[in-house]
Amino acid sequence: MGVLKDRDDGAPAQLRAGRFNRHTFWCGQSGSGKTYALGVVLEQLLIETRLPMLILDPNADFVRLGEVRPEADPVAGEQLRSQDIHVLRPSDDPDVGLHVRWLDLDLPSKAAALRLDPVQDPVEYNALLHVIDHAQGDATKLVENLQTTSTTGGQQLLKRIENLRVLDWNAWAWGRSGAEALLEERPRAMVCDLGGFRQPEEPQVVALALLDYLWRHREERRPVLIVIDEAHNVCNPNPMTRLERALTERIVQIAAEGRKFGLWLLLSTQRPSKVHPNVLSQCDNLGLMKMGSPRDLAELEEYFGYASPELLHRSPTFVQGEVLFAGGFIAEPSIVQVGARLTEEGGSDVKVPLH
Repeated sequence: MGVLKDRDDGAPAQLRAGRFNRHTFWCGQSGSGKTYALGVVLEQLLIETRLPMLILDPNADFVRLGEVRPEADPVAGEQLRSQDIHVLRPSDDPDVGLHVRWLDLDLPSKAAALRLDPVQDPVEYNALLHVIDHAQGDATKLVENLQTTSTTGGQQLLKRIENLRVLDWNAWAWGRSGAEALLEERPRAMVCDLGGFRQPEEPQVVALALLDYLWRHREERRPVLIVIDEAHNVCNPNPMTRLERALTERIVQIAAEGRKFGLWLLLSTQRPSKVHPNVLSQCDNLGLMKMGSPRDLAELEEYFGYASPELLHRSPTFVQGEVLFAGGFIAEPSIVQVGARLTEEGGSDVKVPLH
C-alpha cells in the first residue's frame, strides 16, 4: 500500500488487516490527500480480508470503489472486480436508490426525525407511540390514521408532520425493502452516497437508520467495518438538533461498546476537535496526514500516546500522500508514502480551466 519514508531501501509498508477490529481515527487537513489515501487502505482491505464494510460517504468520494483503473495491476484489479460492491445513491424512484424504512427506526430515532421530545412534547410523543403500530410501513396509512383520530395529540402530530414535510423525504422506503435489507446480506462494501438529498436531515436519518439496525442486531456478532467519511457531520462534539444528538449518541455507544460485537469504526475528518471526545478516546489506530495546527497536534498527542511527539510534530512537513500510522494495526509507528489507487477516485477536486 506504500513505502516507509524513513527507510532508504524503499521497504514496503504494511498494515495488519486483522487489527482493524479496533476503532480507527484518520485525519488530515484539506489538501493532504486524506480521502485518496483512505481509498488505498479500503482497496487493500477488500483484497486481503473478507471484512464487510459500510461506507457512509457524504461527498461521493468512494462511489467508484469498484471501478478499476486501466493501469492498475491486473491481478489486484481482478481481485477487486470480483468483490461484491454496492453503491446506493439518493433517488426519486422509490424502488431503487438509497432509502431506509420508517418502521425500522428505533422509537427515539423516529421522534428525533420529527423533532419530538418525550418530556417537552408529551402529548405528541404519546400519539406517535400509538400511531406507528398501525402504519404498516406505508406513508398514506400513517396519514390516514392521524386524519381519522379525534385525539388532540394525533391532530398535533399530523400538523407537525405536514409542517416539517417529513413524509416527502426521498430517504424513506415506505412499504418496500430498504438499505437495511442489503446491509443484512453483508456485501463486501456497501457505499452510501449521502450527498444529493434535498433536505439536510435526510443523510442524517439514513445514517442513523443503518447504525440503529446494526446496533439492534449486535448480538449476532457479525463483523462490519463502519467507515464514516467527514465524521464531524455525524458525531460533532456539540450537536444542535435532536437528530444530530441521536446520531452522535448512537456513534458514542458503538465506540464504547461495539467492539466486542464486531462493530468497528473508521472515522475520517480534517480535525480531531470536530469529533466527539468520547468517540476519539476509544480509537486504538491512528492515520495522521498533514496537520498544521499546533492545537490539533496537542490534542492528538493527548489521545494517542502510542504515537511519539516527535513523529506527530513532523506532520506539518508532510507532503501530499504522506501519513503517520500508529497503533495496533502497524508493527511500530511509521511514516508512509501511500501508493497509487487501484480504483477510480470519486470526488476529485475540480480543476481550474486553462487556455
